[in-house]
Amino acid sequence: MEDLFSLGIIWLAVFAAHWAAGKTQLTPVLWFLAMGCILVNLGVLPEDPGVFIRDLAEIGIIVIMFALGFEENSSAFIRSIRRSWGIALFGAIAPFTVAYATVMYFWGDANAALLCALAMTATAVSLTMVSLRSEGLHKTDAATGIMTSAVLDDIASLALVAILVPMATGDASFSISAMLLIGGKAVAFFVLITVMAVWLFPMQGTIFARIPGLSGFNLSRLITMQNGEHATLTVLLIALWVALLGHEFGFHPAVGAYMAGLILKEEYFLLASHKGNAEKTVHEQTRNIIDSVAFSWIGPVFFIVLGTHLVLDMDILMSVIDETLILFTGLFVGQILSAGLAARYTGGFDWYDSWLIGFGMLGRAELAFVVMDIAYVQHQVITEEMFYTLMATSFCLNVSVPLTIRWWKGRRSDAPAQTENATP
Repeated sequence: MEDLFSLGIIWLAVFAAHWAAGKTQLTPVLWFLAMGCILVNLGVLPEDPGVFIRDLAEIGIIVIMFALGFEENSSAFIRSIRRSWGIALFGAIAPFTVAYATVMYFWGDANAALLCALAMTATAVSLTMVSLRSEGLHKTDAATGIMTSAVLDDIASLALVAILVPMATGDASFSISAMLLIGGKAVAFFVLITVMAVWLFPMQGTIFARIPGLSGFNLSRLITMQNGEHATLTVLLIALWVALLGHEFGFHPAVGAYMAGLILKEEYFLLASHKGNAEKTVHEQTRNIIDSVAFSWIGPVFFIVLGTHLVLDMDILMSVIDETLILFTGLFVGQILSAGLAARYTGGFDWYDSWLIGFGMLGRAELAFVVMDIAYVQHQVITEEMFYTLMATSFCLNVSVPLTIRWWKGRRSDAPAQTENATP
């Protein structure tokens, strides 16, 4: 019953956050994070949530990312990959360098500096995409550039985790084979996604249609079974299994869920026995249900729980305020400049989208907390002061995402109309 009580508190906080967002005209994500931080420090929510709450938060981010991919244009995503390599590369080098140099300057521990730098490298794309959606910017070229860059960053970060964590903790030395294994798994995952998108789901007219047992398979038939009554269940099953597949290949499940949404086409929702816009009705109904789950009642649980990671110990926080301010300022400036300039000069984005991409790459969440857990809890490579510095910096960066995106949107009020669905 304790977890159910926590869920009741969380849903009250979600309701309050939506109300506050409407009153202040700020994105709900900012209020979700604030509510989690306030409630855990008041002792209303536990510092260590129960298994049920943790799993529900995990489901929340999976559904959120699936919903975002479901709304995305897959062709635009694929086109954006070749524009985003520079954003991913330079947008990762800058924060890694800033974090490493800051930790070395204050504490002089090379192993701790490696792990702190790694924790501050990967972008929290889920936070950014939800913030962009709340501002009506989630279908723009900038949003697609952020997502593709973040996916590339995830691949690189996972490789670095496999290489640097064993080195920093003293468990192993550098291994070329480990690096190649990570790269091979990443390639294999995206090959499987491509096979599903291009051959398996459409089925008709492909070589898979000739395989016994698969000749009658058709995703559209499953989605529109019994006039589409089970369409939501079907697409959520696909999202979950592709998320689990991504996890098996070393990615966060949210990345797999996003890819699942990306490869589901509107044509799969066509009702064969109806004419006109019947397929749009099924597609829109399914999307409305998914959006409600993702952005109204389950998805926000993830952000509330994320906010509970910052438990305030004022004595320690005051002792590392200088380190936190310097690290936050360096990461804030370095991330925006590196990603923004890379978007402009390697990706060919206009200046508006380039700076929006820079702001969108500020967030730190899933991988950052995984690395901090390994470094602080499991192996004690970083000290308590370092841990609080990273936690406070991550919180400030996460709060900066919705604030900067909203501020920058106001710099050009017609931004969605001018950037949406533009052709690179």
